[in-house]
Amino acid sequence: MKRRHPIIRFFAHLVSNPWQVKRHFSAIALHEIEKAIVASEKKHSGEIRFVVEAGLHPIEILYKKSPKRRAIELFGRLNIWDTEHNNGVLIYLLLADRDVEIIGDRGIHQHLGDDGWDVICREMEALFRKSEFEAGVLHGIDKISAVLKKHFPQKGASRNEISNKPLIL
Repeated sequence: MKRRHPIIRFFAHLVSNPWQVKRHFSAIALHEIEKAIVASEKKHSGEIRFVVEAGLHPIEILYKKSPKRRAIELFGRLNIWDTEHNNGVLIYLLLADRDVEIIGDRGIHQHLGDDGWDVICREMEALFRKSEFEAGVLHGIDKISAVLKKHFPQKGASRNEISNKPLIL
């Protein structure tokens, strides 16, 4: 995604707050996203987590924290890296920057790489630009699910290692 001027980015984050998340993601939309993750995880042994954040703290903006760096931080903090088959995937949306990042653990990342995740991110962002936020996330889940199904097909019953509930920060 095209980066904003630092001053514009600073003020976008300064005025961001949780009601903006609710404006783009109703309770029903969040429930549909959770249902899509549950349905997806029945097709493969991977784990998907969706996190949406309105904006970063102003100090993080002054230190030029990128959405990618924040996504990597959350990937570790939420233990998405700690799945049995190293196939956890984080979809992170930072609304103030209008940026989505996908971080995949080493087991799945080796099959897709940064370029593969970036393609999915750009497709999602195209839907976000049309204000189709729920559709964008569902599209991303569908694309990630297809990759996980190909490389980590479901073999019998599996345990849910990561919460399927969307996380709002």
